[in-house]
Amino acid sequence: MANKKKIIGPILLISAAMIWGLSFVAQKQGMEYVEGFTFNGIRSLLGGIVLLPIILFRSIKNKNSVKLSPSEKKSSRKDNVKGILIVGTMLCIGSNLQQFAFGYIEPGKVGFITALYMLLVPLISFIIYKKKQPFTTWLGVFLGVGGLYMICMGGSSSFGLGKGEILALLCSIAFALHIIVIDKYASKIDAIVLSCGQYMVTGVVSCILMFIFEKPSMDGIMQAAVPILYAGIMSCSCAFTFQIIGQKYTEPTLASMLLCTESVFSVIFSFIILGERMTVIEYIGCAVMFTAIIIAQLPAKKKAQ
Repeated sequence: MANKKKIIGPILLISAAMIWGLSFVAQKQGMEYVEGFTFNGIRSLLGGIVLLPIILFRSIKNKNSVKLSPSEKKSSRKDNVKGILIVGTMLCIGSNLQQFAFGYIEPGKVGFITALYMLLVPLISFIIYKKKQPFTTWLGVFLGVGGLYMICMGGSSSFGLGKGEILALLCSIAFALHIIVIDKYASKIDAIVLSCGQYMVTGVVSCILMFIFEKPSMDGIMQAAVPILYAGIMSCSCAFTFQIIGQKYTEPTLASMLLCTESVFSVIFSFIILGERMTVIEYIGCAVMFTAIIIAQLPAKKKAQ
């Protein structure tokens, strides 16, 4: 059973990465019809709503399985609310920053710059928990910065860090924190409840911001229906649930390495569906960054094996 769980974890995480890679294309297409908060708010609420029947069914099925005292129930609810709010806040910040980045740069670029969170996870862990990192982690960071430099050059002789790149960088920081807080609460809160809760938080906050800063129209929403449905049902409900369950059976740093393949899928799907191409230097930068991420996680991978 233990070996089976070790296999299930990576499979779920890679599946989530593939779904997210295609979601980058859907998010880019959605921005042609609606603005960032509108797209993110609706798709997040949709993702949470899809999970509600599953939670209800499981609660009815397991109603008599575990008996808790009133004080234990109160403590459990308090922990659940706290965890959902923290995880949901990190997801809300990261997903909205990412969504607006699509308005400035290609999905492939967003995917690889966002993937920097794979390098940021061990670094933030070092800062917060004082956990020493091996030489390969620092080598990975150095190469990652070099890869980012080439991506942002865009084939020119000067470094161009525009709005899209800055938004994607901030997004990667938020997602790094998201991975860390999930690791903290995934063992305490039911995976489906946590997944549903984080989307409800993201959806409600995004919709509030939508009415404050944007002018959503039903016509635009209907035109973006297919990207919203895919991003809501597949990217939110399925992929993030896969992530939460997969992380329960996978060491955090190894999980981040497996999840980083979303950046590769984002370039592949962007090329196949949108026909978008990057310069040779940008492709080299993507390759360098992906290599950096793999190198940075090698010790964790070896340990897990």
